[in-house]
Amino acid sequence: MRAQERKTDPLMFGAEIFIEPGQSDAIVEGWFKTLSEHNMHLTRIRMLESYMKDAQGNWDFTLFDKAFRYAEKYKVKVYANLFPATDFKDIGGFKFPYDRAHLTRIAEYIKVVVPHFKQFKSFYGWVPINEPGGGHLYDPLAKELFAQWQASQPKVSNHPLSQVPHFSFDNEKFLMYYNTWYLKWLVEEIRKYDKSSPIHVNTHQIFDNVAQYDFRDWRSFLTSLGGSAHASWHFGYFPREKYALAMSANSEIILSGAGSLPWLMTELQAGNNIYSGYAPFCPTKEEIAQWQWISVATGSKGAIFWCLNPRTSGFEAGEWAMLDFQNKPSDRLTEASKIAKVIADHQKLFATAVPLNSKIHILYNRESLWVEDKMKPEGNKDKYEVRNTGAVMKSAISYFEALSGLGLQPTFKELREFSFTEKDYSGETIIFAHQIALPEAYYAKLRYFVERGDTLLIDGLTAFYNENAVGKMINTFPLADLFGGSVAEFTFIGDTFSLDIAGRKLASHALRGVINPLSNVKVIGTEGTQALGVINTFGKGKVIWIPSLIGLGARKANDYQSLLAFLAPYLNTQDTLHFDSYHEGLLMKTLKSGKHLITVVINKNKTTIQVQLKGFSQYKTPTLLYTNKSSKINGEKLTVESEDALVILWE
Repeated sequence: MRAQERKTDPLMFGAEIFIEPGQSDAIVEGWFKTLSEHNMHLTRIRMLESYMKDAQGNWDFTLFDKAFRYAEKYKVKVYANLFPATDFKDIGGFKFPYDRAHLTRIAEYIKVVVPHFKQFKSFYGWVPINEPGGGHLYDPLAKELFAQWQASQPKVSNHPLSQVPHFSFDNEKFLMYYNTWYLKWLVEEIRKYDKSSPIHVNTHQIFDNVAQYDFRDWRSFLTSLGGSAHASWHFGYFPREKYALAMSANSEIILSGAGSLPWLMTELQAGNNIYSGYAPFCPTKEEIAQWQWISVATGSKGAIFWCLNPRTSGFEAGEWAMLDFQNKPSDRLTEASKIAKVIADHQKLFATAVPLNSKIHILYNRESLWVEDKMKPEGNKDKYEVRNTGAVMKSAISYFEALSGLGLQPTFKELREFSFTEKDYSGETIIFAHQIALPEAYYAKLRYFVERGDTLLIDGLTAFYNENAVGKMINTFPLADLFGGSVAEFTFIGDTFSLDIAGRKLASHALRGVINPLSNVKVIGTEGTQALGVINTFGKGKVIWIPSLIGLGARKANDYQSLLAFLAPYLNTQDTLHFDSYHEGLLMKTLKSGKHLITVVINKNKTTIQVQLKGFSQYKTPTLLYTNKSSKINGEKLTVESEDALVILWE
């Protein structure tokens, strides 16, 4: 079976098998047999150089050859994850080579490993590096390439008579460039010996590292995009009861980044962690099911769990596995197997399914993440979120969470991943939540969108800076015609406070923005004589501007219902699949496959929830595809039990 080379390929599931010295033939064979027996026909193996090459430079592939042969016997395909020699304590692998000599050693490793393993029938494709992103720029090679890169950049005068002096974001820009440069170099080395096999890479820590990833550039040399989504490591912005929401947002970011490429969730947390990870816990079988279905419902071509068997040495020894220490399946593996079986039984249906996103687009941009990190106070973490790294992303997440509770499925895109060249945007909504640094090149693009479209919703300090952290709201605001005025000032109020907007009390955080409105705009929020919110008609569309952090405020106050009540008149939900009202802890994601819909509804509440669906009237005879509880369907009325993932097929 092939997968992931085209968006219409079948879905594949599996778990990583960790190969290390001391494993008996019977045990290794048993792992592949277990995968096959549990409807899992895909694995990833770390091709550790330190387990293939001795101190004298002699290569011995016996350990890994055995694994590939057993994979072949049990019809399991192998993603080979290149893993050149590194320190024993380096559990995730280095992110960049140390120097030119190190780069040469990596090239020699690839020269030996790629031709050898591509010959196996069980071989599927290459993962050039595990979890790029998060590296540093202190090593000799980084310094060398940084100097070359810097010399190639356009010269910009900082003379005060020519322009306002500004911060340099060369380190941030170069880190993004360097991640792409190294990934592309690895792919080019692989292609010297293997011209055609799939090449896949897994992002990680997406809410922190996404500003280091240039997904649009990656599309030119990857076959598919992926990600690691380990709740213990990567979901620090969320409490455990919202890990399903985090998985949903994570998946939407990768879906958008992949663009025309297929994507696959490369690593999902499979088991218990003790000493590794920031938040130790063991996923329940219900959480495994939720994450698996969320990935699928966001268009993933499957999922690989980390991992099947526990490694015996290192910082992760005895952790993360789907098997117990006696190689018996956990209930987590059994549940993942059930889901893989459901999808295999409906192979064509799921293979051709695509996410049915709402016409609401939550946009973030890397410059806002860079500027936020630059501006944060030094030293201890400030008690006010707006002054810490994370407020930009959490603000975007707040709208994603609010809309998810209404059953909507917004996209989650980097600014550059949104198409600003369409002829008509009727019915479309863009949300900029506290995106503090807006590149000036996008001013005209936003005008173009609103002129030809529907709604631009802006909150917080969006567009306070340009891409160089130059304040643009001081004196003459260049977007006053679009936003509907200028900011008089931002005043610090407190952690949470209330704003009167459009006849509603909305929670806000830290800063209150006061607007000097243009004469022709509609003021929708006031305090005394001060304008706190406006609606500006611009071409065919409109801009709703609240220069206070109402998204983050709703998140902190846990009051999304008020935020949604305010948003309701401005969101086009006609002919959109959603719930009849807001339900905290509920989310829905939907795929369209031909004339069918596949809907996944997840309930993270401690009680059973009854919900009425909207927008499904043209689809008849709903069929239950999966439930891990006893949830029920009655037409467009659902009864969803606590922690259930209810999956429905609509004709």
